[in-house]
Amino acid sequence: MSNRKEIIENFYKSLEAKGYKGKIVSAEHIPDLRQTVTNYYDQNLLDPGFYEEYKPYFEFEPNVDLVEIKSLFIISVPQPQFEAVFRLHNKRISLLIPPTYLYSLKLINELTEFLTEILKPAGYNVAYATLPQKTLAVHSGLAEYGRNNITYVSGMGSFHRLTTFYSDFPPDEDNWQDLQMMEICKECSACTRKCPTRAIPTDRFLLRAERCITFHNEQPGDTPFPDWIDPKWHNCLVGCLHCQKVCPANKKVINWTEPGPKFTEEETNLIIKGTNIDELPAMTKEKIDNYHLVNYYEIIPRNLSVFLKGQ
Repeated sequence: MSNRKEIIENFYKSLEAKGYKGKIVSAEHIPDLRQTVTNYYDQNLLDPGFYEEYKPYFEFEPNVDLVEIKSLFIISVPQPQFEAVFRLHNKRISLLIPPTYLYSLKLINELTEFLTEILKPAGYNVAYATLPQKTLAVHSGLAEYGRNNITYVSGMGSFHRLTTFYSDFPPDEDNWQDLQMMEICKECSACTRKCPTRAIPTDRFLLRAERCITFHNEQPGDTPFPDWIDPKWHNCLVGCLHCQKVCPANKKVINWTEPGPKFTEEETNLIIKGTNIDELPAMTKEKIDNYHLVNYYEIIPRNLSVFLKGQ
């Protein structure tokens, strides 16, 4: 299949068959994508500490084995929230994990294979991209921003996961538009009223990321929570669902919950103690690997302890 139009048609048809959605954007917009984020910082709309921590992500430099990057493929896959279960003192502790945390590597591998099957026969290649995906998704028209700065995709709400790839495929189409907020948000303030930390302002669109619970419970395990965060505000093992639960755009998906990892009392005690992941029993480590929780393992003991104190 050498015709570029046929490749694009096959891309969208194959996505639809899987229940996924996606867009293709010219790589010429990579500087625009980078500038969108840095403009927020230049306008003092991003907390300096927050920006410095995520600076490599915001000011990304493509580092892939492609002779030339000509396009960006961004794909949205529906993903539920997951229930993680721990046991301690013969009690069952159930905690939610929002969409976008689990199965990251599995999805990257699946979508790499998916795109390779479409592009490789015509001599084109793909490589996984790490960049500001939410911004790209909205600029591409794949998603719209909610007032909470989370991306919403038609039919999926915020229960989806974005994955982006660089490619040397020269696109015949170029999806790029101004950033858009959902129309429903203009007359709604449910997320603003629900957020306990006041991270979602009414005087501007951009989230006060430095006040977001998600930002704070994704920190390394030896970083204490700020004193101003009430322990009662925590509602997930990692991340936060306060604003997503009350969003009208999530009405059809908010109860979509799938089973996540289940840990025995012995395993829970080992995790709380901060046992090195390589020193865990093989079965416990396998659970963490299977759900792709490795990147969050270090922060779980601290976050879990918040809920245990309330038991």
